[in-house]
Amino acid sequence: MTIAAAPLLAIENLSKRFVLHAQGAVELGVLENLTLTVERGECVALDGPSGIGKSTLLRTVYANYKADAGRILVRHDGALIDLATAQPREVLAVRRRTLGYISQFLHVIPRVPTLKIVAEPLRALGLAPAEAEDRAATMLRRLGLPEALWRLAPATFSGGEQQRVNIARGFIAGHAILLLDEPTSALDAENRARVVALIREARDAGVAMLGIFHDQPVRDAVATRVFAMPDITVLDSVA
Repeated sequence: MTIAAAPLLAIENLSKRFVLHAQGAVELGVLENLTLTVERGECVALDGPSGIGKSTLLRTVYANYKADAGRILVRHDGALIDLATAQPREVLAVRRRTLGYISQFLHVIPRVPTLKIVAEPLRALGLAPAEAEDRAATMLRRLGLPEALWRLAPATFSGGEQQRVNIARGFIAGHAILLLDEPTSALDAENRARVVALIREARDAGVAMLGIFHDQPVRDAVATRVFAMPDITVLDSVA
């Protein structure tokens, strides 16, 4: 596969299993020989019941989980990087500049103000603090987070407010590829509409997105196609 012909994200024959040591070393198979590509300007929605492996797939693509087999090819800085075998420094570089991940939950350092949390990905790319915070402020305004909260740490925010901080942080760096794990799950209708507009704008600008959207109207509004997760979950004894 040449770089020019490669999609932004190509998952090839990916397999992932977990060993449940507290349950007699039973092996739980979740992903088996899964193949999927995501092109520039696509938003691919993962479909399937709870427990079928949608979140596991996103976490494995992001290299939070180590793949047992297969390749996860990401187009990064003019090269194809296989995140299934990449060194930690390569994974961090891909995450910093190319691959973003927006989970349902906000995980940040306690007591850091919201504005600095959202600006941090831009600081990591080398932007000056003032410019990074100006852009963060613009993103927070767009997502409807009250300015009175920007100087506060988000630990005491509501679930919906925290989710909007998470979304702002995830979108601000302009990653070419985004993984979205139920980005609107805690939002009311008005704020869902704001996030849908942000996703569609990024998609139309050429960002490749792979996501989980349990809210059917949201999925219908943002997805260019749906990928049905294969139901291969198996239990085997490895003792």
